Amino acid sequence: MISDQELLRTFGKRVQKARRRKGISQEALAHESGLHRTYIGSVERGERNISLLNILTLSTVLEISPAVLVEGLKRMPQE
Repeated sequence: MISDQELLRTFGKRVQKARRRKGISQEALAHESGLHRTYIGSVERGERNISLLNILTLSTVLEISPAVLVEGLKRMPQE
């Protein structure tokens, strides 16, 4: 299994890739999603453990399935 930090970085890279594919800036994504620009940047850098509601919001704005952002990511349960 990969570390939590690596999971967050992988997720962030997927958000960044989808944003770039759509051709919008972090600022535009923030504006369209109602989230702060610095929050978007920290998500893309893997610095945030983003909530389900924000994943759904970003995927809606990015016009992709939320599954694209999380597919294949696995985490072991905490003891």
